[in-house]
Amino acid sequence: MAGTQSVDRTTALVALVVRAEQPLTYSDLVAATGLPRSTVSRLLGALEVGGLLERDGDGAYRGGRLFADYAARFDRVEALVRVAHTHLEDLASETGETVNLAVARGSHVVHVDQVDARFVIGSVSWVDLEVPNHCSALGKVMLAWGVVRPPTGRLERRTPFTVATHAALQEDLAETLERGYALTRGELEEGLDGIAVPVRGTDGSVVAALGVSGPTFRIGDRRPAIAESLRTHAAAVTADLARRARRA
Repeated sequence: MAGTQSVDRTTALVALVVRAEQPLTYSDLVAATGLPRSTVSRLLGALEVGGLLERDGDGAYRGGRLFADYAARFDRVEALVRVAHTHLEDLASETGETVNLAVARGSHVVHVDQVDARFVIGSVSWVDLEVPNHCSALGKVMLAWGVVRPPTGRLERRTPFTVATHAALQEDLAETLERGYALTRGELEEGLDGIAVPVRGTDGSVVAALGVSGPTFRIGDRRPAIAESLRTHAAAVTADLARRARRA
């Protein structure tokens, strides 16, 4: 019960500061909560250490760096989607297949934008759908370029073609780096192939993966040509991000 009370008090302090129109002083917070001064001081100290609150030049409290980091991360994703979407549309028009953009969120690779194939077969929405990284071309890009850590423990085997051992996965990722793009051949779903390339930010780091997926019978021998189109559009997204950054 005491632990719950402490959490409630801490949450109330954060909410007061974040919702305030201007930074709040220590005295403001004591008066607003009715808590003992020693309790408010202890909780504020813990919140400062955790990055949830910080003090301005006058010593008043405002939202801390964690809020700024969180907002900046999602602002970056939204900006990336806005910049990249036209290129996803162009790729879908060129290939006729489903095109996806994915980013890393922690250890997961999450689809954040999609343009559907012009065919009924192969048109599945992957946005916000999490799949094992080692089964996905987009996930393999993030693994190969070190954006997310390799999986631990037993690898989930979705189909008979899934890369099922860590040794085989490392070999696959080494080949991915060598050729510059990732491949899956029926590893997530039988009959579904994927090709993906890294998208770099203005500092040269990999910020996303851009991929095309479709039925094996349509992808087939088109893999090298699709990979080349993906590389061209990934480079164009990077150039557009740089132009946006210069304007900003």
